[in-house]
Amino acid sequence: MSEAIPPQAGLLSDGWDYPSPHRMEVRPQSADIDGLNHTNNAVYVKWCEQVAWSHSEALGLDIEDYRRLDRAMAIRHGHYDYLLPSFEGEALVLGTWLTAGDGKLAMERRFQLRRAEDGRTLMRGRWELVCIDISGGRPKRMPPEFVAAYQAAVVADTGSGDGV
Repeated sequence: MSEAIPPQAGLLSDGWDYPSPHRMEVRPQSADIDGLNHTNNAVYVKWCEQVAWSHSEALGLDIEDYRRLDRAMAIRHGHYDYLLPSFEGEALVLGTWLTAGDGKLAMERRFQLRRAEDGRTLMRGRWELVCIDISGGRPKRMPPEFVAAYQAAVVADTGSGDGV
C-alpha cells in the first residue's frame, strides 16, 4: 500500500503547500475526459511531466543540456493523491517545487494541482528522482551544472510531518 501525501501542516496563506511555485495553467480538453466524465488521472501525470520540464528549463537546464552532459534526473518513484475531480474546460493551475536534494544523486519534486476558481487542491504528487547516465541508465553523480541549478531551487520543508 502506498503512503498518502498529507496536506502540508504549514499550508501557506495563499493556499500553496510551499512558497513560490513554478506554475503552469492547464485546462482539461474533451480528449482528457474519461468514462466517469472527469479528467483522467493519467492526464495529471502528463501535466506533472510538462510542468517539471518547464521548471527545469526555467532553471537553465533543458533536454539538450541533459544529452550534452549524458545525465538525466529519472523518476525512481512517483506517488499521486487524487483528492477532487476536474472537468472539461475548468481553469486549473499546477505548481511544482524541488523540495529536497542531496547534491549527489537524489532529488525530490512535489506537485499541487489547484482549481483556479476557488483555489481547492485537486491533486498532490511527489517524485523521488535519481541522477542517471543517459547512455547506460545507471545511477551517476550529478554534474556541477545540475547541482548549481537544482540545489539553489530547493525550498524548505514547511513541516508536512510525512518524514520525507
